[in-house]
Amino acid sequence: MKISKIILDNFRIYKGSNTISLAPFSKRNITIIAGKNGFGKTTLLTSLIWAFYGKLMGQVEEKYRKDIKNAGGYSFYLESLVNKDVRRSFSEKQNLDNSISVEIELKDLMIPTIPCETIVIKRSYNLDSKKEELSILIDGIENELTKNVGYDLFINDFILPREIAKFFFFDAEKIVSLAEAKSKEELRSLSRAYSEVLGIKKYVDLKKNLESLLTKLLRSGVSDSQKSKLEELILKEKEPQELLNYNEEQQGDVKNEINNYKLKSNQLQEKLIREGNVITLEELVEFKTVRDTLKKESVLIKSELSNLLEFAPFVIAGKKLKELKEQLDNEAQTNSLSSESLRKGIEAFSENILKKLVEAKIADKKTIKEVLSNSIKQQFDNSAIEESNNILNAFTEEQYRNFNAIYLNIKGAYVKQLNSISQQEKNNRVLLSRVTKKIKEAEARKDNHLAKKIREEKISIDTKVQDLNERYTNLLIEQGRLNESHSSNKRILSEYEKNFKLLKTDKKKFETTEKLLLKINTLITRIKEDKKYSLQKALKLSLDKLMHKESFITDVKINIDGDIMDVDLLDENDEAIEKDTLSKGEQQLYATALLKALVDESGIKFPLFIDSPLQKFDKIHSENIIKEFYPTISEQVVLLPLLEKELTEKEYALIKPNLDKVFVIENTIENTSNIVAYDKNKLFKKLKTESYV
Repeated sequence: MKISKIILDNFRIYKGSNTISLAPFSKRNITIIAGKNGFGKTTLLTSLIWAFYGKLMGQVEEKYRKDIKNAGGYSFYLESLVNKDVRRSFSEKQNLDNSISVEIELKDLMIPTIPCETIVIKRSYNLDSKKEELSILIDGIENELTKNVGYDLFINDFILPREIAKFFFFDAEKIVSLAEAKSKEELRSLSRAYSEVLGIKKYVDLKKNLESLLTKLLRSGVSDSQKSKLEELILKEKEPQELLNYNEEQQGDVKNEINNYKLKSNQLQEKLIREGNVITLEELVEFKTVRDTLKKESVLIKSELSNLLEFAPFVIAGKKLKELKEQLDNEAQTNSLSSESLRKGIEAFSENILKKLVEAKIADKKTIKEVLSNSIKQQFDNSAIEESNNILNAFTEEQYRNFNAIYLNIKGAYVKQLNSISQQEKNNRVLLSRVTKKIKEAEARKDNHLAKKIREEKISIDTKVQDLNERYTNLLIEQGRLNESHSSNKRILSEYEKNFKLLKTDKKKFETTEKLLLKINTLITRIKEDKKYSLQKALKLSLDKLMHKESFITDVKINIDGDIMDVDLLDENDEAIEKDTLSKGEQQLYATALLKALVDESGIKFPLFIDSPLQKFDKIHSENIIKEFYPTISEQVVLLPLLEKELTEKEYALIKPNLDKVFVIENTIENTSNIVAYDKNKLFKKLKTESYV
């Protein structure tokens, strides 16, 4: 399926008639419709959603539901779609065309039982009659099938279900919502879309129909006495569900408010920076805490450095320290040999005494005593003189060990320790200087009156965000309570219904329906498991092609819990990566890969319209998207970029081999946009000469 023509008539900024002719088609599948901010790129996307889904467009994307609510309802929203000049002329009762319309021509459709070449969908709204009209022509004429089915239902069932339109018409920057979904309702909403894309929804719908039939058959056997009690229980079972729906709607509203206030807070922070107040009051307090911590660290670092510097004289001594080490080693060696020297000395002494006694041939005891005394004295005097020649320091064993430890430390780790602690001291000094400077700058500019006003406004908004977060938490708590109440009431109703006696004519129907329900439940479980594994493989393959970080995401796991289907991205340790920790570019890349995997698995052939492409991607990811994603995702891909920001000239060159047509949205002095076809080979050159970029 391809869109061959789009005609906008008085739709917002597009005054008068604007035609985009996308036919004839070629083998190249990419079309570019470029325009500056505010010229109507997003408006073009909105016009397509409105043409297909009308008042149900809020079910496609949360943004449209919010826009309709902010306008005061769908009828007021319709008036906001009318071109401003047309509205003004209408209010002044000038005789002009007071209607708007969007017409879409589709080709290459495969609709069961209806062979056709073209389908034209046209939705219009008239300010005079306040009526919206929708027409569908098949090969130029109305068809009975479209009338019998209903135009809106025909579009939803035979062209593109609104639950999955978000995967084919999207703002690339906002598609990250696929990665940010966390609450059960968000995941449930996405799961419904996944089920639709993967073809599971039709089986789930069949299951619901069978369950409704069982309930109807059961209740047909209710007696008059049971009827009032049944009605009471049915009403009681419905109440929590209605409150749950309201609760979920409030959650969506509160979350949107939080996002809006956060955006305003960021904008005010930017204004503060422009005013020279680069930090908030909270950041100022944090900086002061960091400053105090750095001061404490500085004292510890200096103390450690002082201890190391005590050994500096030994390092300076250099060669002398080495000589001392050698001397002490020699002395230690001498001491270790002292016992051996003593043994040898005793042996020499014994031999010497015996020799003296033999030579003297003395019998007198007094003379023997003198000879022994003189020999001993002479022997020990000689040994003392010999040892005294080698010992200079006479270190004890403990003193020697202490010196050896100091020497080894100086020779080995000391220099590294000194360099490390010196670097720590330097880093601490630099950081302390920076933090102190920021504190002084912030305190010096605190009297700036404009900055003070902006800061007060930011504090007020941040307080509102905090209050809204508390309200959101309370809504989640209330949702849990309501779910419990609803489940309890449902069980009571179910138990009560078991008391009903089935009519004979319905008993067989009931048994047959129960068997069918059992089979359909088994079939749904099997299909989900099959789709789960095939989608895991397809998503991993898409991520491998688009990601440039090796081993960042090593595997993909899809979890199915009842009606919720969620995706886990696993790292090299087989642990789930929190998607909100990914950068916006990585989240967009994940959403893009998921989109490709879903489309590949579904086999749905539908044009893809992407607003703000490549905005959050770096150079390498952008090239991967251009080479791997755009050429294969669909037979028709329409990009709506802001040139040189969301699509550079170099990236444009990479797209050109797959580029079919180029259009540019031009804006006149009257603030009216027109869509003009351009030569794709001269696009950037012409736009530069016209000061477009």
